[in-house]
Amino acid sequence: MSTDKPIEGELTGAIANYAVVVSRFNSYIVDSLEAGAIDALKRHGVTDANISVFRVPGALEIPLAVKKATASGSFDAVIALGAVIRGSTYHFEIVSNESARCLSDLALKLDMPVINGVLTVDNVEQAIERAGTKAGNKGADAALAAMEMVNLVRELNSRF
Repeated sequence: MSTDKPIEGELTGAIANYAVVVSRFNSYIVDSLEAGAIDALKRHGVTDANISVFRVPGALEIPLAVKKATASGSFDAVIALGAVIRGSTYHFEIVSNESARCLSDLALKLDMPVINGVLTVDNVEQAIERAGTKAGNKGADAALAAMEMVNLVRELNSRF
C-alpha cells in the first residue's frame, strides 16, 4: 500500500441513506442542529427520500433509537443530535458520558458511521454558539462527518 496519498472520504452524500436521531430535550437548541444537518445533507446532493428523522425524548434514548433504526439495514450512517447542558447536579456527567459511550460502541458494533452530534456544554450560551452562531452549526458539521465517513468506509471496504 502506497503512502503517497492518504485515503479519505469525499464530501458527497447523493448515493447514501441517512438516519438523523434527534433528542426533543432542549429543543430550542436541537431544532437548529437538526436544520443544520438536513441543510448540509441536501447541499451535498442528498434528497428528502434519503433522510429519515427519528425523535426521542432525550440524549440517553438516542442510542436505542440508533440501534433500532439501523436494524433494517436501510441506512449508511446515523447522525445523533442532542444538547446536554450542565446543571448543578451530577446528572450532566452521567448523560453526557453514557450517551457518548453508547454511540461509540454502536458504531463499532454496527460497523457503520454513527456520528455523535450531541452537544455537551456548560451553559445555554455555549449551546447557542454551537447551534448556528459564533461556533457554526455542529449539526451541519455532524452531517459533513457522516458523508465523509460513508465514503471513507466504502473506499476501505473496496480496498481491504
